[in-house]
Amino acid sequence: MKNKVLICTAGLGLAALLVAGCGTRKHFNAHTARPLNNLASVALTNQFKAEWLRASDELFTLGPGDAVEVEIIGEPASRSTVNIGPDGKIYYYLLPGLDVWGLNLPQTRELLERELAKYVGTPQVAVTLKGAMSKHVWMLGRLSKPGIYNLAGPTTLLEAIAQAGGTARSESVTTTEELADLRHSFMIRHGQFIPVDFHRLMNEGDMSQNIYLQPDDFIYVPSSMSQEIFVLGAVRAVSTVPYKDQLSLASAIASAHGPIKNAYLSHVAIVRGSLSEPKVAIVDFSAIQKGKAPDVLLEPHDIVYVPLSPYRTLYRYVDMMLNSFVGTVAANEGVRAVSAGGPIGVSSPLPGGSGGAPAAP
Repeated sequence: MKNKVLICTAGLGLAALLVAGCGTRKHFNAHTARPLNNLASVALTNQFKAEWLRASDELFTLGPGDAVEVEIIGEPASRSTVNIGPDGKIYYYLLPGLDVWGLNLPQTRELLERELAKYVGTPQVAVTLKGAMSKHVWMLGRLSKPGIYNLAGPTTLLEAIAQAGGTARSESVTTTEELADLRHSFMIRHGQFIPVDFHRLMNEGDMSQNIYLQPDDFIYVPSSMSQEIFVLGAVRAVSTVPYKDQLSLASAIASAHGPIKNAYLSHVAIVRGSLSEPKVAIVDFSAIQKGKAPDVLLEPHDIVYVPLSPYRTLYRYVDMMLNSFVGTVAANEGVRAVSAGGPIGVSSPLPGGSGGAPAAP
């Protein structure tokens, strides 16, 4: 392994992996690694907002790929379905291309009436949405029909999961096994982790978690079968480390090729448990390297974060770690879905009417 990770033997046992070289540091024995005993619950700063549980009162705005039906009232022959092109423009009747990208239907109607008045007096125009393809939500992971789904009208998280066929299950003659890990499922909006508790929503029917989706929301449901450790932050290679029995913090960081220069090893964090209700332990990895403290054992789904600077406020530190984690996973899964030509979900029903490794905070 690169990055000067050494494997040494000492006495009867296998000595620890020494990250970034042995130097003059004392050796430590991996067999002395202990379970974490200082985990603390941390409240997240990005708590639920009341408006998330209400449908947006903003009108649908047009974008490339959408289709509208336009008709000059009183002239049935003028009825035509036009598509919004990649440039955001529509082409109708005698008009040159009209830019409607970002306009709602009433605004589009007013624009058409104003421009048509140059040719046909004082027309009255009807505009109806016929196809909504410009707004999407990402529904990936252990869903029956993962893909990128059109968002045409007010849609809740539960409705979107239903459209994606629900969470995946493995059915056998004797049992039905849940393949989705709801406690580690997550949602991202505008680059920020939204602390939805998927377990409470799906298994307990807690509608306080059933928020309305917005365009470009990203929902990811991981596999319940995965047994991995995530190593992020100031390491040479952000890594997903397969879990094995007695996997220690030192081994996990070594698998990520060790910390980078100037990493602040005294405040390495381990996040454990549900993403919506995480627990965290701060570990002095520098002391572990020097043999002054025992190594600690990890569990499947742990998130290990190596900072560049000491944290000042624990809850902000945890928020930053979770955003780093979900952002990394989302980027990888999104690229994988697109590059693999993943399935694209069906359109939602149309609404009625026409109306890196940052420093720790």
